[in-house]
Amino acid sequence: MRKLIYGMNLTLDGYISAAGEDISWGGPPSEELFQRWLDHEQASGLSLYGRKLWETMSSYWPTGDQQPNATPAEIEFARNWRDTPKVVFSSTIDKVDWNTRLVTGDAIAEITRLKAEDGGPMTIGGATLAGAAMRAGLIDEYVIVVHPVLVGGGTPFFTALDSWVNLNLVETRTFPGGVVLTRYETRR
Repeated sequence: MRKLIYGMNLTLDGYISAAGEDISWGGPPSEELFQRWLDHEQASGLSLYGRKLWETMSSYWPTGDQQPNATPAEIEFARNWRDTPKVVFSSTIDKVDWNTRLVTGDAIAEITRLKAEDGGPMTIGGATLAGAAMRAGLIDEYVIVVHPVLVGGGTPFFTALDSWVNLNLVETRTFPGGVVLTRYETRR
């Protein structure tokens, strides 16, 4: 059975984007943090995206390694992003590229089916999609990278839940600029 990991950058007050879907609050990541995200992505056997995150990622990473100032880590991230199989869940788009499959039906049924398969861990991104998986009890691990900024509103990382989810702390790490990564596993 595959593990499902939900990880994103967020503000200290718990948002992945500020009002108006503004993600500029995070600024460019330090080399260390970018490398940590690269390692996270390289460990994934399959990436699951909601529409908004897919649109953000697919607008840059297919050619991110061809940008004039791309660092070696960014070049590797772009190559890994293109090579990693991806599934996009959306009822409003009709075409995806770059080693990606589109699912327009029941996301929870498909994620449950994918989890039951053999293979490496899966990552999930996008607050709406991850929120549905969270409410269904499908998330096995949370990777939370908190930036020292308060934005006061926007898109929250966590969704409202029907019951508590108990977690075990697995890792804590501090990065330049006061950015803190914590990783938790779901206690089952």
